[in-house]
Amino acid sequence: MIVGKVGYLGPKATFTHVAVQGVFKQHDHIPYKTIPACIDAVDNGEIEYGIVPLENALEGSVNLTLDYLIHERRLPIVGEIVLPIRQHLMVHPSRAKQWKNIETIYSHPHAIAQCHKFLHGECTSTAVEEMTSTAFAAKYVSEHPELNIGAIANGLAAHEYGLHIACPNIHDYDHNTTRFVILHKDGGQEVPFLAGNGCKTTLMITLPSDQAGALHQVLSAFSWRKLNLSKIESRPMKTGLGNYFFIVDIEQKMDEVLIPGAMAELEALGCSVELLGSYPHTLLETEIPL
Repeated sequence: MIVGKVGYLGPKATFTHVAVQGVFKQHDHIPYKTIPACIDAVDNGEIEYGIVPLENALEGSVNLTLDYLIHERRLPIVGEIVLPIRQHLMVHPSRAKQWKNIETIYSHPHAIAQCHKFLHGECTSTAVEEMTSTAFAAKYVSEHPELNIGAIANGLAAHEYGLHIACPNIHDYDHNTTRFVILHKDGGQEVPFLAGNGCKTTLMITLPSDQAGALHQVLSAFSWRKLNLSKIESRPMKTGLGNYFFIVDIEQKMDEVLIPGAMAELEALGCSVELLGSYPHTLLETEIPL
């Protein structure tokens, strides 16, 4: 039974789609062409939840997601999914035996970068072309059997588009993961079917201008309360050179004493503090079986 609509960065079989399938099993899955389009759909009420990538262990933060949430659509984060990233070289089934002779490999630039050793060791004479997503690359290969080409994508893409995985697990690092955030218009909305592996609270902090030691004072407010920070990142305010805000992830759920106390202390120091979400996060074990 379909219980609601969930949007994600498409097309079908992107890594975001893999994350959605791992959690939202009874929802209708709606692909969107861009991250802003997916976020807008949540804000406009077209879908109940939106899932977009926020950070990759190798490539860092997805700045488009951060900036759009901060500057355009301030939607609360209600959950987080962490997905292991597995990259595979796939070809049209008609070229399964001749995959070493393919002329061009297509994929997203991040996936290409994550498979540097394989590409420079096994495919030195093969051209590499960038596409907007790994899933689109797989779709392109499936639609052009007459071309001597391949794609780097995930196992779901091979399944979805009927491709043959010629070389599995060609990524450089086995511990690569991506964080996906779940967005909802109601910040108090819980995701009851999200199997939690802990909780996080994310704050946006703007420092007072021209105050020496302000960042040190911010960190001290968390330190003496023994609030563990898993991430602190600066992003430009887009109001002028040298103007930044900070995104801080705290490794616990919003409580009634410690985190509110830290926020009050920061505001007393002249900082602006906003809660972006306090939410459960879950780690998916793997993509679909090969």
